[in-house]
Amino acid sequence: MIESTPPPPALLLADDEYLAFPAVPQLRHRHNGWTPPQQARFILALQAMGSVSAAVKAVGMSRKSAYELLGRPGAEGFARSWERALESGRQRMFDVAMERAINGVTTIHVQRGGSVSIKGGADMRLVQAALRGAGHPIRGHR
Repeated sequence: MIESTPPPPALLLADDEYLAFPAVPQLRHRHNGWTPPQQARFILALQAMGSVSAAVKAVGMSRKSAYELLGRPGAEGFARSWERALESGRQRMFDVAMERAINGVTTIHVQRGGSVSIKGGADMRLVQAALRGAGHPIRGHR
């Protein structure tokens, strides 16, 4: 089994590439709305997580409001960054799933009585799930 250490989160985020978009103009100025910094945080979360649901949760917004923002006039640059970040995040998640599936993950269970069980090894169910997923590199997505 090959052991690998994931890179630090800062190295996973290519800020310039994903944040090169003009912020979507705000209809109303709200402190808890989709401000330009909030839009940037969402794009970075999307790139890191590969999931719209997880990214909006990470930045404290709703999925519905994110898609509404995406549909606003002036959101073309934001939409391009969204697509690039989502594609990158999904690719990264696919890579992580394949690595764990092929190299395995060790799980340690400690029972109340103190007994310990250790399970590990490759998980072909993870490989199959990753290959069935919409975002894997062989089939593309959508």
